[in-house]
Amino acid sequence: MTVVAKNIFSYVSRKVKRAGAAPFLPMSKKEMETLGWDACDIIIVSGDAYIDHPSFGAAIIGRVLEAQGFKVGIIAQPDWKSVHDFRTLGRPKLYFGVTSGNMDSMVNRYTAERKIRSDDAYTPGGVAGKRPDRALLVYAQRVKEAYPGIPVVIGSIEASLRRVAHYDYWSDKVRRSVLPDSKADLLVYGNAERAIVELSHRLAAGEKIESIRDLRGTAFMVPKGWKPAEEWSEVDSSRLDTPGPVRKHPNPYYPEQEPCQAIAGRQKSDTTQAVRESRISLRLKANGQSVVRLPSFEQVKDDPVLYAHASRVMHLESNPGNARALVQAHGERDVWLNPPPLPLTMEEMDGVYGLPYARAPHPAYRGERIPAWEMIRFSVNIMRGCFGGCTFCSITEHEGRIIQSRSEPSILREIEEIRDHVEGFTGVISDLGGPSANMYRLGCKNEKAQQVCRRLSCVYPEICKNLDTDHGKLISLYRKARALPGIRKILIGSGVRYDLAVRSPEYIRELVTHHVGGLLKIAPEHTEPNVLSKMMKPGIGTYDAFKKLFDRYSREAGKEQYLVPYFIAAHPGATDEDMLNLALWLKKNRFRPDQVQTFMPTPMAIASTMYHTGKNPLEPVSRDSERVETAKKGQVRRLHKAFLRYHDPENWQLLREWLRRHGRSDLIGNGPGQLVPAWKSAPVPLMDRFASSRKPGQSKRAEPGKNKLAAQSPRAQQGDGKKGQFAGASRHRKGFSVRSGR
Repeated sequence: MTVVAKNIFSYVSRKVKRAGAAPFLPMSKKEMETLGWDACDIIIVSGDAYIDHPSFGAAIIGRVLEAQGFKVGIIAQPDWKSVHDFRTLGRPKLYFGVTSGNMDSMVNRYTAERKIRSDDAYTPGGVAGKRPDRALLVYAQRVKEAYPGIPVVIGSIEASLRRVAHYDYWSDKVRRSVLPDSKADLLVYGNAERAIVELSHRLAAGEKIESIRDLRGTAFMVPKGWKPAEEWSEVDSSRLDTPGPVRKHPNPYYPEQEPCQAIAGRQKSDTTQAVRESRISLRLKANGQSVVRLPSFEQVKDDPVLYAHASRVMHLESNPGNARALVQAHGERDVWLNPPPLPLTMEEMDGVYGLPYARAPHPAYRGERIPAWEMIRFSVNIMRGCFGGCTFCSITEHEGRIIQSRSEPSILREIEEIRDHVEGFTGVISDLGGPSANMYRLGCKNEKAQQVCRRLSCVYPEICKNLDTDHGKLISLYRKARALPGIRKILIGSGVRYDLAVRSPEYIRELVTHHVGGLLKIAPEHTEPNVLSKMMKPGIGTYDAFKKLFDRYSREAGKEQYLVPYFIAAHPGATDEDMLNLALWLKKNRFRPDQVQTFMPTPMAIASTMYHTGKNPLEPVSRDSERVETAKKGQVRRLHKAFLRYHDPENWQLLREWLRRHGRSDLIGNGPGQLVPAWKSAPVPLMDRFASSRKPGQSKRAEPGKNKLAAQSPRAQQGDGKKGQFAGASRHRKGFSVRSGR
């Protein structure tokens, strides 16, 4: 049973007093008066500064609603200490839409070591502290206080990843869904355009928000035991995946959980293909009228095994083609989650990105620098979603596994728009990408297989036979984009999924020859099979194959170019020995990472479940199932990070002590196969470590020798004095990417 969604631009537009789009969505009463508005229909409250650009969720939703004829206002980064700022635009006619911004507010504010960050990329001047902890909850409660009785709809990455009971790293406990804590009337998760457009039209037509219970991609509170209709059935999640003793039992997801290739290519047996398809159709129809009951909040907060079980079931119910509704008790009420939203079509994607964005921060900021805007102002988002399924990443939980791509003409028009209208453009497009640089227009070749598939990744443990890995359309896009008049260079800033790229050597040649500005980001994340299996990442041999092609085509192009490999310290499953082996690999390959990423558990990610529970939800969970060891103590996490920065003298003593204690003194010395030198670095008083080379007026936070990647040439960053070996690779992945709205 295929569900067909209504095109979001096919609704009859509401009439407004002022024809055409506003230069910017209004942020003040004065701007509303200029537009001839007496009141807004919808007001969006955001934890980010308002930048009218399609890389920012508030701008996308605002412009999509404006295109439907609604009057939309923006309240950006309000002072949450009182209700005053929440009354800036008055009472909206329909509802308040509340978002914490493009990042989860806790990820935005705290490091992996739970320290407060010194800056905020989404705030003018990069100033920290302009949003509260758990901004979604605070904003929603303030709106309710400012205008009692007004409908409140919450959305964005913070709502998506906290829609059910979830492990919260910063409080180190399982927290309730944000729905009961925020007192919101409705939660919209995932890419929200489809749900928010239909919701707005139905509210405008007079429906009450408490009666709207059939929108995909939404969640809401209901009395315990509530069902949409009598014919609906409830399935206990423990019947699907029993969290008890290990025993062989029938596949509860049969036939949907079979490998895609088996579904697509199985030979006829005792039943005909027509009978089999009929059975699948009946199963999908039954899924559309059933709900899976997860263990309650009270159960999962006290029982790690039940938490891991709930996480596993939830991720298996994530394909829009076959997912069932989910329900989870919170006290005397239930949090009800409708199935995920249906992906946007290419036509709809073109419509969303073709709206009249000003492509600039709101004039109220008076030209003050906003770091997130500076990063993406000359970039173009060409697709959404990711079928990689990396367990430490939450893109899939938010945007889904089905790739939603724009058409070639739409992307080329946006490049021309940047060329002709964005101030400061010098002819260089900084990125054509998305969550991944090279998943553009890739997807399942078999629509029926995709509809019933329940794989968590299309590329792990191996690339699915039904996955189209042809990079031809992306190559064509690159060639047409760089041929546009006035375009000097098209760079690729998004990370390349190298296990896909090696399937298309022609793509690597195109990329390396024309679209690498000296450095290319790539993410092996680790070298050890034990850890990679917990990440759902390919083996390091695939990286080696990509590097070989990268080096070959760089030489053929006459260019000196380098890969910037990213690695994660203290990921669930990583032992001290795994980190040692990674450090030895880094030294052997003459990589000296500057800034490194320590694993940060984000809500709903599978790796976060491993971190919290010690169980692996990639396999059936039981009390006797595999135990995943995880570095949780600060000292162990510091050790794992030190292994990645084995070349830093400040880490040598820590590493020497560990090596001696574990019988690996053979790795202490100055030989090529040894990790750290035997001699001790001269002690430097703590207060003098930065003062010695600090220039007058230089911040004390700016450590000498750090953060110079942009200023140095690749040659200056080579290790061990050998040509072609890049040693200055660094990164600082601040939680989520700007483009993905995460």
